[in-house]
Amino acid sequence: MMIRFFDILFSLIAIIVLMPFMIPIMIILKLTGEHYIFYLQPRVGKDGKEFKVIKFATMLKDSPNLPGGVLTQKNDPRILPFGRFLRKTKINELPQLINILLGQMSIVGPRPQARKHYELYSEHVKNEIKKVLPGLTGIGSLVFRDEEAILDKVPGDRDYFHDNIITPYKGELEIWWTKNMTLSNYFKIIILTAWALIFPKTKLWKKWLHGLPKIPEELEKYL
Repeated sequence: MMIRFFDILFSLIAIIVLMPFMIPIMIILKLTGEHYIFYLQPRVGKDGKEFKVIKFATMLKDSPNLPGGVLTQKNDPRILPFGRFLRKTKINELPQLINILLGQMSIVGPRPQARKHYELYSEHVKNEIKKVLPGLTGIGSLVFRDEEAILDKVPGDRDYFHDNIITPYKGELEIWWTKNMTLSNYFKIIILTAWALIFPKTKLWKKWLHGLPKIPEELEKYL
């Protein structure tokens, strides 16, 4: 499949090009915080099987067991000082290039979820997204690039809003990818992701990607 070919090609090129940049990051992480470089987090992948997502460490090791659980928020005290920069720029996701080379992920696909969040999806959504490799980026990642900021603006129970408003719509977006997984959309999402890194407030995805599910009324003012 052509998408797999480009996954391997682009991830190899990215690792080679970015290695001189990632080595200093690894040194800084080793010398600061809790002195660990990578964080391996169980996520649900293709066929509903779990695998370990590789990230640069940005939070305290015991974060999932501390107040806040697997959801982070603005100025979360569990985030390490250098980790805040890595998360804001999405640099913490770069080690997932290894997951892509291993065939556990694609560059574009549904964002791999922790089991707790995966189970929030309807059976229909789970049955569709488990057919494809999860992605380093994707339409769900683009639309909810700043999910933490959205949740910080929500009046009332942020967990309820995440579970009952954001998650169902994110599931619809991920299904859109499974139904529209073309080489053209693959490249469009890669370009849109790069564009969003430069212009974080961009809404270009609304114009450039066709047939996306309608945004729920509750989310319109945030997206």
